[in-house]
Amino acid sequence: HVQLVESGGGSVQTGGSLTLSCAASGMDSCMGWFRQAPGAEREGLAGIFTASGNTYYDASVRGRFTISRDNAKNTLYLQMTSLKPEDTAMYYCAAAPPYSVQWVCSLYSAYKIWGQGTQVTVS
Repeated sequence: HVQLVESGGGSVQTGGSLTLSCAASGMDSCMGWFRQAPGAEREGLAGIFTASGNTYYDASVRGRFTISRDNAKNTLYLQMTSLKPEDTAMYYCAAAPPYSVQWVCSLYSAYKIWGQGTQVTVS
């Protein structure tokens, strides 16, 4: 299955911006971003249907975060703006099973393949 490696995490001040990248060994139909704060469950943030670029967002990040992809580079991105302390978490890139249809991209429970994560700290 696809291999995923995140990068771009770090420390940023409240109100700042950060862009995460996910290098993939291949681009599955649905790819997304998740995060997990200490003591909390992993939550889905955004998904994208890589063929068309159609995107899906959780209400908590809609308008602040933007998911995008570069299929030629096998890379997924998450642009994060107006960051808040509550955005502090480990961020994970994920992929749904190959050949998933578009609506699956909005179903966060469908994502089964994970990267190792990159830490984002907002203070």
